[in-house]
Amino acid sequence: MDATATATPFSTLIRVASHEKHTEVNTSTFMSDLLGQRFGVEAYTRYTEQLWFVYRALEDAAGTVEGDPVAGPFVRPELMRVDALERDLTHLRGADWRAGLEPLPATAAYAARITECARTWPGGYVAHHYTRYLGDLSGGQVVRDMAEKTWGFARKGDGVRFYVFDEIANPAAFKRAYRELLDAVPADDLEKQRIIEECHRAFDFNGAVFHELEGEFPLSA
Repeated sequence: MDATATATPFSTLIRVASHEKHTEVNTSTFMSDLLGQRFGVEAYTRYTEQLWFVYRALEDAAGTVEGDPVAGPFVRPELMRVDALERDLTHLRGADWRAGLEPLPATAAYAARITECARTWPGGYVAHHYTRYLGDLSGGQVVRDMAEKTWGFARKGDGVRFYVFDEIANPAAFKRAYRELLDAVPADDLEKQRIIEECHRAFDFNGAVFHELEGEFPLSA
């Protein structure tokens, strides 16, 4: 990185560097068809199941990284999503939703990478934390709105609780504080670049999950 990059807040660097990947994933065929209301609730349910594996990896690892100077500050109870996902899956699949549930190969690889980063490289964990949770607070609300309108879920109720952050009263203020945490990450420029590259990898993992879901629901237009 040059001197200009060094002077740029890390939160800006990571946002700008991730923009193209973020757009690519969010305009994937699966997500476009989901948001375009061309799927039944089964596709939404399958997507929610895959999210459970990803967030369980993120949140199971929280205890591993919470004392780390790099990743520890990002462990925030108000962000945790696993309980909400489990409540949604109970609503969508019934009380025995865990029976026979297996991750897609892409989902398993994604979750394994998160676990590996938490164990061996806290900066990588931050990359995955950032790409997931800040996305949930922003674009995830579009998915919630669509699901409520398309399948009649109660507003912010069972079926869409994953997208509802009850413990965050002011999402805009929370995101500002999160970006301040990114700016304060104790890492040199080389390490920051590695974190950005891991963000790209996180988007690639997410895109691979969408691609495999497309294979299960081969619909477009």
